[in-house]
Amino acid sequence: MTESPRIVVIGGGNAGLSVAGRLHRARLGDITVIEPRTTHVFAPLQSHIAGGVARASEAARTQAEVIPPGVRWLRDEAFTVDADARRVHLVSGGRIDYDQLVVCAGMRMAWEQIPGLPEAMAAPTGISNYDFELAAKASPVLRDLRSGTVVFTQPPEPASCGAAAQKPMYLACDWWRAIGVREDLRVVFVCPDPVPFGIPAIDAELRRKLDEYGIEVHYSRDVRRVDADSRTLVIGRGDAEETLAYDVLHAVPPQRAPEWIAGSGLSASDDPYGFVDVDPETFQHTRHPEIWAVGDAATVATRRSGGAIRPQAKALVKNMKAALAGRKPSARYNGYSVVPFTVSRGTVVFRRVRPDGPAAADGAVLALAVSRAPHVVDRRPPDPAVGVLAPDLARTGMMRARALPVGIREPEERADDATTSRPRV
Repeated sequence: MTESPRIVVIGGGNAGLSVAGRLHRARLGDITVIEPRTTHVFAPLQSHIAGGVARASEAARTQAEVIPPGVRWLRDEAFTVDADARRVHLVSGGRIDYDQLVVCAGMRMAWEQIPGLPEAMAAPTGISNYDFELAAKASPVLRDLRSGTVVFTQPPEPASCGAAAQKPMYLACDWWRAIGVREDLRVVFVCPDPVPFGIPAIDAELRRKLDEYGIEVHYSRDVRRVDADSRTLVIGRGDAEETLAYDVLHAVPPQRAPEWIAGSGLSASDDPYGFVDVDPETFQHTRHPEIWAVGDAATVATRRSGGAIRPQAKALVKNMKAALAGRKPSARYNGYSVVPFTVSRGTVVFRRVRPDGPAAADGAVLALAVSRAPHVVDRRPPDPAVGVLAPDLARTGMMRARALPVGIREPEERADDATTSRPRV
């Protein structure tokens, strides 16, 4: 009897779980997920925790709870990959051999790249939606603020859902307006790009919200350094610099792939960020055909986003199945993703995006009213990026290797579509 292929997935986040669940459902082999953390945090919810519309407890589950049935969990961390020997060396000193390897290692938050930023985040006035503890810290800080200056920063690309840095800003402004203190606060947004996002229709709607909330925007500026003691940050581009004082700083760090990927020779030699060098349509490695990658750690031709995981995972599993059968991978990822921005406590700007579609660069974007009925969302975020409104349902979908749990209607992948109705349960 032929032995089942040994399939190893590095990373037990949303991408790794989605791939592992689909691989198990397809019965492609014996699947092991390498993940050192004992707690799984549903990252898309962190923006809503920081913005005060979700509880931190809603985002966290034990890792054992979210590992798909039939998949082995190895509680360890990848140290390096020996692609020639088809072996993963682990931080513990152990090793695991593979026949097929999937890298879903995510992004590393490089706080240290901005001088003074780690110290600023350790201070009572430093918050972020890109770290679970800092997001939980952000909620009461923003809720209780009544005056002063709040600075929100957005990271440069590459970043994991980089524009999600705007969500807590809109939610906070909506709260401050509701309680009558918005005029007593100076809200500043530092954006590294000349536009809020980069798709004209979305930019138009976001600019309308920025104007509506009276947010002071500094476009085409990067954060260069932060002084936690004086509560100031220096922003600039080229020779131009400016110092901003703050009472609260909501910051998002620069990001890159984990260093062991480049150290293992899995990235392109000219890639300064160290992403896994895969074909962006098939997700097969350009030099090692038994290695694959999806999610934030992969070289992809679209913005990194949780909304892209499902179609990426589907294409990868189809292509691995073909490769194991001796066929050429033929499934293609077309760049499909979703772009949701929660711009108030009851509305979302939502756009489906497909780079090869006719409406990829522009087209209608709707600010959608989202039901907050307790039996539907139960204080969970109205964010279509996760496919469903509740993180537990999204986890169920990943574990069952489905986009959505049974009973939830899956949206069609149309570039010119905008969701205008509530999910049907």
